[in-house]
Amino acid sequence: MLKVSNLRKEFTSILAVDGVSFEVQRGEILGLLGPNGAGKTTSIRIILNILQPDGGEVTYDGRPFSDLIRNQVGYLPEERGLYRKSKLWDTILYFAQMRGMNVGQAKSEAYAWLKRLNLLSYKDRKVEELSKGNQQKVQFVISIIHDPLLVVLDEPFSGLDPV
Repeated sequence: MLKVSNLRKEFTSILAVDGVSFEVQRGEILGLLGPNGAGKTTSIRIILNILQPDGGEVTYDGRPFSDLIRNQVGYLPEERGLYRKSKLWDTILYFAQMRGMNVGQAKSEAYAWLKRLNLLSYKDRKVEELSKGNQQKVQFVISIIHDPLLVVLDEPFSGLDPV
């Protein structure tokens, strides 16, 4: 499904990514591990076509990244992108519809995910009123609500509340 071949990215005089290659098939899980500054986030941004590589190639089922593929990907970025002044429910529905879901489908999935993650009682609160951990859960829901074929999580556990 996802094939990354010999990625290379340089910023000014800093080589951020050099020769990264791997393949991920449907149903597989892959983790990019390394110290801060190793190029994990840069690699993810190249894979998602947010950044262009200086060398190498990324393909999905043998095709280059496109808008069609973009809607089949769920992405949880390292930097969170929630509308802090909006209500939790409205935020989830907005992002679900941006991913091509109709309103009824978005509401049904949002309800199911909020219930599953014990967030249903917060649905009418503003995002900024939630703990950082609960905001992280909301960001996760937004990333997967449209049932993507590929899920990319960058630092998915940062900020989660301890159990």
